[in-house]
Amino acid sequence: MSEDKLIVGTYEFASRLIVGSGKYRDFATTKAATEAADAEMITVAIRRVNITDPGKENLLDYIDPKKYTILPHTAGCFNAEDAVRTLRLAREAGGWDLVKLEVLGDTQTLYPNVVETIKAAETLVAEGFQVMVYTNDDPIVATRLEEIGCVAVMPLGNPIGSGRGLANPFNIRVIKKRAKVPIVVDAGIGTASDAAKSMELGADAVLINTAIAEAKDECLMAQAMRDAVRAGRQAYLAGRMPKRAFASASSPTEGYIWD
Repeated sequence: MSEDKLIVGTYEFASRLIVGSGKYRDFATTKAATEAADAEMITVAIRRVNITDPGKENLLDYIDPKKYTILPHTAGCFNAEDAVRTLRLAREAGGWDLVKLEVLGDTQTLYPNVVETIKAAETLVAEGFQVMVYTNDDPIVATRLEEIGCVAVMPLGNPIGSGRGLANPFNIRVIKKRAKVPIVVDAGIGTASDAAKSMELGADAVLINTAIAEAKDECLMAQAMRDAVRAGRQAYLAGRMPKRAFASASSPTEGYIWD
């Protein structure tokens, strides 16, 4: 397992758990939970979390960019133009080229606007960004985003912040089977079993924010998610036993000598 690395574009990670920086009560808690998760990559909503103004409390005073890969993302953007502009500013401010693209359709569902997402992805890839892209769980869209040149595709498990787990495990499996880039389950995970299930399906990583930030004990939940991701990955690599319609004795009686 020590050689089982997550490769995203030109970046390499030992951890397959990506965490977010939103919804925590303060930056100190964000730092503690990130450390507890053993994460190496943390997403930062450029429009909502300060990482550029040294005159205000700054997340980077708590999350060391030399230790963690900062993943700027476009939360709050509802069209391609705003998303592209936000990430251009992020690159100018911090030199970040690995980014998360997220273009939403409305404020109620927070589902992705696929048309605007594709438009923004085409522009960003052409400008040299390494784009990890949030999208729905449609295998056709996932393939299109990979063809554009995105370095990772991030299908939702369920709506952002819902905590409802995986709505459509079959589609996640299909997306993974077709993909040549990492598939990261993003949004909807509520507890450790959801994270493990995502990894057992073959996902290369999961991104978790709300499930950790809104837990009663953030650090304990971060540890649970860390362990679940590792266990799910190991189970996927090990290859699960087949499901059977009827029982199969663990100690077969064939060949026994009876008195």
